[in-house]
Amino acid sequence: MNGLEAAQRALIEWTSTPLVQVDLLGLTVLADAPGKLPKPLRDLAAIVGGGAPRLWHLPWVEAWRTGDVAPEQLPREIRKFLTEVNSLLP
Repeated sequence: MNGLEAAQRALIEWTSTPLVQVDLLGLTVLADAPGKLPKPLRDLAAIVGGGAPRLWHLPWVEAWRTGDVAPEQLPREIRKFLTEVNSLLP
């Protein structure tokens, strides 16, 4: 919940400071545990994500706790996210 609230504050600041040149691509919500996010977190993520150009939900990746993961071992959602972000970069 703290991370989503911090993201919400950052998005409010981003939208209220038009002179700052920040090209925000979107908000990424990374699961903090295996399984489905609890409903209160899903609901808050949807509300907060509404203030960003895009909202990405990424799954829990256990292997990240202990080290690097080869790209071919990443979950499909993460590979899709990386491809989309790369396509948005200049």
